[in-house]
Amino acid sequence: MTSSIKMFGAEWCRDCRRTKKQLDELGIEYEYIDLVADPSAADVAEEISGRKNIPVVVYPDSSHQVEPSNADVEAKLRELSLI
Repeated sequence: MTSSIKMFGAEWCRDCRRTKKQLDELGIEYEYIDLVADPSAADVAEEISGRKNIPVVVYPDSSHQVEPSNADVEAKLRELSLI
């Protein structure tokens, strides 16, 4: 089990900004992978999700969500006892 959350996103993406803000407000530590700064990471995100949509959020239990709602993220964080 990895110890941290990874979020693949881009500043131009409204859903990415929303998810990033939610994680920040909840005080959740995560690694943000900026797909504009590191375009090759887009291939990694697509490999994980099977889709081109972002954000892709990868959790410590190796599960992931693509374009999750705030409720989806909150439910997953609660499931993992992170909040």
